[in-house]
Amino acid sequence: MNVAMFIAFIAGWMIAWISACRLCISRVSDRYVRLHVFLLAIPVVVSFAGWVSADQAREMGLWRLDRIAWMMAFYVGLLGWAIQRFCIRFMHGDRSYRAYFTLLTFTTGSASLIWFSGDLRLLVWLWGLPLSGLVGLVLLNKEWTPVRHVARLMSRMFAVSWLSLLLAAVWLWQVTGHWRITQVLSEESLLWPGWGNAAGIGALVVLAAIIPAGQWPFQRWLLESAVIPTPVSAAMHAGLVNAGGMLLARFSPLLDGGLPQWLLVVPAVVSIFVGTGILLVQPDYKRQLVASTLAQMGMMFLQCALGAYVLAVLHLIFHGWFKAALFLRSGSVVPRPRPALLAPDPPSKRWLLYGVLGGIVLGTGFWLAEPHEPLRLLRALLLGWSISLAWWQTAMLRKGRWISMIVLSSLGLSAMAFHDALATLLTDALPAAGSTGGVEAAVVLLIAFGGLAGLGLTARCPTELRAKLYLWLVHLGEARDGAVESHPRYLGTLARREESSS
Repeated sequence: MNVAMFIAFIAGWMIAWISACRLCISRVSDRYVRLHVFLLAIPVVVSFAGWVSADQAREMGLWRLDRIAWMMAFYVGLLGWAIQRFCIRFMHGDRSYRAYFTLLTFTTGSASLIWFSGDLRLLVWLWGLPLSGLVGLVLLNKEWTPVRHVARLMSRMFAVSWLSLLLAAVWLWQVTGHWRITQVLSEESLLWPGWGNAAGIGALVVLAAIIPAGQWPFQRWLLESAVIPTPVSAAMHAGLVNAGGMLLARFSPLLDGGLPQWLLVVPAVVSIFVGTGILLVQPDYKRQLVASTLAQMGMMFLQCALGAYVLAVLHLIFHGWFKAALFLRSGSVVPRPRPALLAPDPPSKRWLLYGVLGGIVLGTGFWLAEPHEPLRLLRALLLGWSISLAWWQTAMLRKGRWISMIVLSSLGLSAMAFHDALATLLTDALPAAGSTGGVEAAVVLLIAFGGLAGLGLTARCPTELRAKLYLWLVHLGEARDGAVESHPRYLGTLARREESSS
C-alpha cells in the first residue's frame, strides 16, 4: 500500500512540475495559473492518505517510506499550496509573476521529498535542491542591489551547509562501509573506533542544520532576508529554515552526549536571547518576525540537544504554520492604537503578583506530578513563565479580563490535547528523550537567568547598561549597508530599459 501511495505521490508532483514548467516556457493566461495551483493539491491529498495509512517503515530502493516522512510531505505540500494560492493575487502585476510559481513548486516539491531518503547520497542531493530554489526565488528581483547582496550571502551560507552534510555523509561511509541510513545508524555500525569520528561527524551534521536556520553566529543572512517578497519569506521561515530539526532527528544517534550536544546548546541559547532582544527593540514588523524565527529555532535546537525530538518536530510544524500566517498577513499590519481596549492605568502590582504566583504554583505542580520524567523541569519552567506572561497581557485590558482568561485557558487545554495526540503518533517514528544529565539543569538555569535579566533590563528605571544593550540590539538587528537602499533605484533602471526597448 505504501509503495503504491508513493508512486502516486511522485506522479502528483510530476504533474505539478510539468504544469509549473509550462508557466515559463510560454505566456499563459491567469486561468492556467489557477489550474496549476489546483494541481498542487494532488500530492497534498496523496501524502495525507499515505500518512493515515502508513503502518510500518518500508524500504524501496533509495527511498524509505515511514510515517514521519509522509507527515512532513503533507505539511510541506499543504504549506506550499497555501502560499501559492496567496500568490495568485498578491504577486499579480510583478514582472516575474509566473516564475514565482515555477520556483516555489520546485522548492516545496524537493523539500517534501527529502525525508523519504533512505540513502545518504540521495539525502545530500535533495538537501541542496530547496536551498538552491530559495536563492533562485530571491534572485527574481535581481535588479535591486540589496537583493543581490542578500542572494550572495545566502548562497555562501547554504553552500557551507550543503558541503558540511556532504562531508558528514562521506565520513560515515568511510567508517561504516554503508550508504543506507538505517545501516549507518544501526547499533553495530555505531561502534566506531575512536572518539574523533563520532564528534567530527556529529559536528558536521550540527553545522549543516544550524546554518539554514540562521542560528548564531550565522544569523546575519537571516536578519538581512527581510527584503525578499512576503510569500518567499513565508515559504522560507515556515518550510526551509526549520528543516534542521528534522535533519538532527534523523541523525539523533550521532548527537547523544559529548561535543555535538554542546555545539547545539551554546548557539541555541545565544540565539534565543539575541532573537528575543531584537524582537523587543526592532520597530520593523518583518524584522520582528525574522528575529522571532531566530529565537524560535534556537528553542527547537535546544529541544534537539536535550533529546526531545518529538517536541522538536511538533515545534517545527506548529511554528511553521504560525509564522507563515504572520508573514502572509504582514501587508495588513498598520499601527492602530485603540486606547478604549486598554486600561487607563497600568495594572496594580498586586494583580501582577497574582499572575507570578499562579505561574509558580502551576509550574511547580506540573513538575511534581512526574519529577523523574525527562525534560519535566524545563517544561514546567516554560509553562509557569507562559502563564505569568498571559496573565500580565490580559491585565492590561480595560474590560473582558475574565472572559479572556477563560478563552485562553480553553485554547490552551485544546492545544495540549491536540499536541498529545500528535505526539503519540510520532513516538514510534522518533527517538524518545532520554536522560540528559546536567545539560537540562544547565539549560534551565540559563533560561531562568535570562528571563530575570530581561525583566531587569526592561524595567522603567533607566541605566547605562540598559541603554548600551538597547543600542547594541538595535544595531545587531539592522541590515548592513549593502542590504538596504534609501531609494529604489532599480525602478529607474527598469523604466529606462522599457523606454529603450520601445
